[in-house]
This record gives sequence, structure tokens and C-alpha cells, in this order.
Amino acid sequence: MKIPLCIPNISEEEISAVAEVLKSGWLAHGPKNEKFEEGFAKYVGVDHAISVNSCTSALQLAIQASSLKGEIIVPSFTFVASANSIVTAGCKPVFAEIDFETRNIDPEDIRKRLTKKTVGIMPVHYGGQSCRMDEIMEIAEKHDLVVIEDSAESIGAEYSNKKTGSFGIGCFSFFPTKNMTTGEGGMLTTNDDKIAQTVRTYKGHGIATSTWMRDKKDEPWLRDCVLPGYNYRLCDVLAAVGLEQLKKLDRMNDLRRKHSEYLTKGLDFENLQTPVEMKKAKHVYQMYTVTVDRKKVDRIKFISSLREMGVGASVHFDPPVHLCTYYRKANGCKEGDFPVTENLSKSIVTLPMFPGLTKEQLDHLVSSVGEAINNSRLR
Repeated sequence: MKIPLCIPNISEEEISAVAEVLKSGWLAHGPKNEKFEEGFAKYVGVDHAISVNSCTSALQLAIQASSLKGEIIVPSFTFVASANSIVTAGCKPVFAEIDFETRNIDPEDIRKRLTKKTVGIMPVHYGGQSCRMDEIMEIAEKHDLVVIEDSAESIGAEYSNKKTGSFGIGCFSFFPTKNMTTGEGGMLTTNDDKIAQTVRTYKGHGIATSTWMRDKKDEPWLRDCVLPGYNYRLCDVLAAVGLEQLKKLDRMNDLRRKHSEYLTKGLDFENLQTPVEMKKAKHVYQMYTVTVDRKKVDRIKFISSLREMGVGASVHFDPPVHLCTYYRKANGCKEGDFPVTENLSKSIVTLPMFPGLTKEQLDHLVSSVGEAINNSRLR
């Protein structure tokens, strides 16, 4: 039996929605985009949602629209896009430690990284679980810092009954491995009217109105550039997919939670730690990650053994960002700078997780992990 790491949940509804857009002739940033943004804003519980071509673009635009210049604190245990967006927006990433169990940035370590140059915090909600946002927002308010939530992996996740992306400026990804997908794409969420308008302007070549908006006016050909912007727009074809995905997002997340609960009960093996869900958090398991005891289990053999049994196991993330070639040089980072992060990056394993997993696949996954643990013991 083969179990891939992830399979997007695409059905006839998405296919029909795409066909509708193709037949309409309006393929770019049009009516589906508008409806998708409205629906997403309502779902997250914010005033504005702006569709873009990726979460990376959303992160960069969030920084630029906030006019930040200085240091932004971000965990090193994340996909490199988080730090890259800080650099491309003209700021400097300052890496922080994480909590080993939740994989998320440690608020206590954020406090240690604060300097007079700090202008923002970028918490990354890892694998479907929110960071400790009450503590992070308290730090931000005390020091007048902008909070930009990297919510790429946490669509639908909650902390204290609030959706991620509603605490600060939210940035989401719709890559095929995420809780909902448009293939490629992203969304920025905010309650700030000025930020929203600036982002909309930046994403469309610095023109304050979209083609769809201008088409309703008397002189739709007028295009006044007010900022040196980009082409970070999401096309209507992908927005149509997003609209259908949004309708079933909660149902898909419920299945992820159900599958994860089943796995956590079944994966009760020595030298293996299953995910931890915080009391205030609602985990939506964009990834299901376990850790192995590095002193007793060879992780490479463990993953190789799983793959031989048809289980598409992987690692997210190794190396951590501070040990990537560019950031070793640019930030002067070296091994040993972030021991918790480095330990986790060498211990963590990502197991298959998607809504369509069957009981047969889940049982095969459990038995395969048990066998792989035995096959990879250090003697």
C-alpha cells in the first residue's frame, strides 16, 4: 500500500467552478476574486482579505504596507520564505527559539531578542497549531511592534476562540499541501483600512483599482500608478477553486483532527513522541509530525524504512533557516546558536496527513511506524 504525504481534496465542485470561469471569458482578477476575498474575510473574522499569488507575497506586502524598517523577530524553525520575505521587504530577520513540543516560537525568547531596532514580530503557526498569541500580542503592544502572522500552515486554526490571521496581519498559503488549496495562491487579512488599500495597490502594479473595479467606471482605461508595485495578483480561475475549497474547509479540518486523534492513540511507541495540542488552541493538523529520540533511533533509517513500506514520510524543516547558506553569512549564524531548534530539526518527521485518509491507510501507517522504529534502533 502506498500513502503519499498529501493529496488535495478536489471534487466536481472545483472542476465545475473552473469551467464556469473559463467559459465566462473573465480569467484574471475578477468577480470570483471579489467573492473569495469576502468569504475569506468573514471566515477569519476580519474586515479585509486581499488575495495574492502566494503567502510569500503576502508576507512581503504586509511589511511594506506597514512601512517597517528595522528588525523583525521570526523563528528559525520555519520554511525559508518567512525570513526571505523580511529581507526582500528591506528589513532584517532576527531569529528566535521555539518550544520543542508545539514547534512554535517561544514568547520568552522573543523578549530576549528585543532591541531598539525591533519593529515587528512574525510568529509562524507551525503545522496547524497557533502560537501563544496572547503573550505575543502583549509583547507587541508593550513595545509598539507590528505583528505579522505567518498563517501559511494554519488555515482555520484557533487560539482562545479566535482564528489565526485575526490577531495581527494574517498571511495565508493555498499551496496543494495546505488545509485548502488553489494550486498556488495566498491571502492577506487585516482590520486596518489603510493597510488593506496599500496592499491592494502594491499587488497590482501600484494601481489603486483593479481591472474588475475599473470596468464598472466611465473611463475604465485610466490606470494611475501611485506606488512602485508588483504583479502579485491571483487569477479568477484559482479564486474559483478557493471559493469551493472554503465551503468545505471546516469539514476537511474536522477530518484532519479525527485522523490525527486516531494516529496519536495508535502511535504509542517507545522513543517516539506524538504532537501536543495546547489547551487554548484548536489544532488543524496541516501536518502530522512526530519526533524520534535521536539517541536511540536513526532518523534517516526510520524515514527510509517508512518509504520502503509505501509511506511518504518527509521532514519539515531541516536545516533550520539560520543554518541555510545565505543566513549563515548574512546573519553570522552558526551551529549551536539555537539548540532547541537544531535538536527539533534533526528529530522531527512528517507523516502523511490529508482529509481523504482511509482507516485502512491509517492502520497501515501505524503498523509501518512501529516496524520502522524497530528497524532503525541504534544499537
